[in-house]
Amino acid sequence: MAQEIVISAKQSFCFESYQDAALRPGEIRGRTLCTLVSQGTELGWANGDSFPIRPGYAAVFKVQDVAADVTDVKRGDLRFAMGRHRSTQTHPAWQTLPVPQGLAPEIAVVARLLGVTISTLMTTRARPGDRVVITGAGPVGFLAAQLFHAFGYRVTVIDPDPVRRAQVVASGISDCRAVMPLDDADLARKVALVVDCSGHEGAVLDGCKIARRMGEVVLVGVPWRKLTDTTAHDVMNAVFFNLITLRSGWEWQLPIQSKGFVWEDLLEGYNNAPHSIMGGFAQALDWLAENRFALDGMFHTAMPNDPAALYESIARREIAEPFIVLDWTGVDQT
Repeated sequence: MAQEIVISAKQSFCFESYQDAALRPGEIRGRTLCTLVSQGTELGWANGDSFPIRPGYAAVFKVQDVAADVTDVKRGDLRFAMGRHRSTQTHPAWQTLPVPQGLAPEIAVVARLLGVTISTLMTTRARPGDRVVITGAGPVGFLAAQLFHAFGYRVTVIDPDPVRRAQVVASGISDCRAVMPLDDADLARKVALVVDCSGHEGAVLDGCKIARRMGEVVLVGVPWRKLTDTTAHDVMNAVFFNLITLRSGWEWQLPIQSKGFVWEDLLEGYNNAPHSIMGGFAQALDWLAENRFALDGMFHTAMPNDPAALYESIARREIAEPFIVLDWTGVDQT
């Protein structure tokens, strides 16, 4: 019997059995090798009001079954998908991507978190060589810093946590600070882009103050709760007088797939978009395969069969590594 993680009630994590349905046209299915935990998102879901929730963010699986109409995927292929924490994965083939040859599954799943800020990279007016400030060095912020650094931006990372700062420095980004350097003449009013990955209103306000005129402040981190006495007027004042573009960093502002104009498919719609969510994931997988990012020592591997203990450790911040990968290869499905 297949197994999965379920949030059955507020802060209640269970490991339950499920039965796969029959494969539908266009779908593929396989045994999960690993899944990636999105720590803030999944803990946020557990504090919600609607249950049950079957969490998960990304998965790599080995294909075992392929619908008859799927011609570009075969048994034995390794595929990446936005999959749940479960021992099997079933997805429409077009919503999956091949894992590049030689790329370890536990590294490949990180493409999902890279995709969060790839959307910002694809839409920003800032260009390589510009100054970029990343606020918050959790998993998404760490990867954002790596992403912009790898493509020639001059990156500064802000995080009050000394462990996270040390991880960023160890990855090769030396300019990492505990507080926003508003009085630093080399940075003040010279930053083209601030990417807030903290969800902290104080960090957003500081970002609006340090960005150059006509600079951008992009909101990537989720503001799960109010953390300061900062008012809307404080932010409006900084945005108005510094001529800042303050915008959402919502990753889904891009279409899932780019679709060109084809007369025969006209009624299905088209977008002619130069960038897409799946295109971003494909780029991320290629960049990971090329070892463009410093990820050594940044992974914690756990078994999925005691989710209550795992998520309690995450909530208490007892796991130092930014990336938590669940290994499903040892989960019994009999």
